[in-house]
Amino acid sequence: MTLRFDPGLMLVTDRRLAGGRLLEDIVDAAVRGGVTAVQLREKDAPTREVVEIARRLRVRLERAGVPLIVDDRADVALAAGAAGVHLGQDDLPAADARRLLGPGAFIGLSVENLGQAAGQDAKAATYLGVSPVFATPTKTDTKAPWGLDGLRRLRARTDKALVAIGGIQAGNAAEVLAAGADGLAVVSAIMAAPDPEAAARSLREIVDRARGAAGRRP
Repeated sequence: MTLRFDPGLMLVTDRRLAGGRLLEDIVDAAVRGGVTAVQLREKDAPTREVVEIARRLRVRLERAGVPLIVDDRADVALAAGAAGVHLGQDDLPAADARRLLGPGAFIGLSVENLGQAAGQDAKAATYLGVSPVFATPTKTDTKAPWGLDGLRRLRARTDKALVAIGGIQAGNAAEVLAAGADGLAVVSAIMAAPDPEAAARSLREIVDRARGAAGRRP
């Protein structure tokens, strides 16, 4: 099945925030609310378990036309038939991931400064994850936050799709998009929400309004 990558609203999973709920149920609710992509982030689970989770999610998401992207692990993405992989600066180089997963794979790359955004890895990526925009307790292994001014500077220097992550929620999403982000990646704003569908819908409405105001298409 051919899937389209829309950077508008990406759910990044974290089962620690699920409050005892099934990951699949939260993902299903988020899709109903309008997320456009799901990134499976499993830092501590064994590889076999991550592959099994990814395969289950991929089947569910493909029915909805939503791509599954695996965090860090190109091997897991390949084994599970996922649509792509999101890489950090210490992971497999983006060009190697593309050779492994194919020319149609969606490759994301986290960037923490302008130098990384101009590097060879960035050129091979489908989109850049601007990480973090604001300080966040769910991602502690990053450098100083970009802030809105940093996001604006990056927007002026690249034509790549920019997906902002880090401390993003309904209260600041509009200004992040106005600063140049093409989309939002959120963790706790959906994963920890009492009603993930409503939380996703609220964020998706903000994305759609920003696109309409700017005359942008997904």
